[in-house]
This record gives sequence, structure tokens and C-alpha cells, in this order.
Amino acid sequence: ELQFARIKTVADLKVAVASASREGKAVMLDFYADWCVSCKEMERDTFTDQNVINTLEDTVLLQADVTANDDADKALMEHFGIYGPPSIEFYGPDGSHRPGYQVVGYKPAEEFAAHVNRAIAPSQTQARR
Repeated sequence: ELQFARIKTVADLKVAVASASREGKAVMLDFYADWCVSCKEMERDTFTDQNVINTLEDTVLLQADVTANDDADKALMEHFGIYGPPSIEFYGPDGSHRPGYQVVGYKPAEEFAAHVNRAIAPSQTQARR
């Protein structure tokens, strides 16, 4: 099972991405809410898949629980232009945001693992050169 570190604010995100970048690790940020049916499906079906787990093994996993939809939640979603969960953002190991790889809505495990490989692997390869 994937283990996520929780973040609440844009400042929390910046600290976590900077820390991951110093370690040469990519970041995946999952926006989640208790009332989000598709979020629960992702947790149950996609995030428990062994191929997905293997694909993300060297990635820092962050989760923003926006259940409360308070000012901090709204500011974090607005930072990415997100209207609500589920939404997933990626950062390369160099700390750069990968906006072209955003996931919105449910993705089955096989499709999600392939997407993660495209979102993260190219920048990891470049970072190792």
C-alpha cells in the first residue's frame, strides 16, 4: 500500500518538493477528500496495485486532504487551477512542476502506472545524466 505524507498549504508543498529535489526524487501530489467517490476508487483499486506501487517506489508521495474545503485547501487547489479532487500533480526530481501530466478523475491501475512512467521517468533519466 502506498504511504502518503500529508500537506495542507502551498508552503508545505514547496518545502516537500525542495526536500525531494535535494534527494533527486520525483513527487506525486494527490488531492483527496472523504466525500470524493473517485478518490476512494483510486485508493481501493489503483493505489493498491503492485505495478503502481513498484512504479512509484522512488517517488515522494504527498496527499492534500481537501475534505474541509477551508481557505488553505482552496488556496492549494487554486495554485494548480483545480476545482476539486481527484486530481494528481507531478514534479520531476529537479523540483520542476510537470503540468502536462496532471491526472483528473479516476484512472485504472494499468493506465495510471503507464501515465506515471511518462510523467516521472523522463525527468529522472535526465537528472541522472
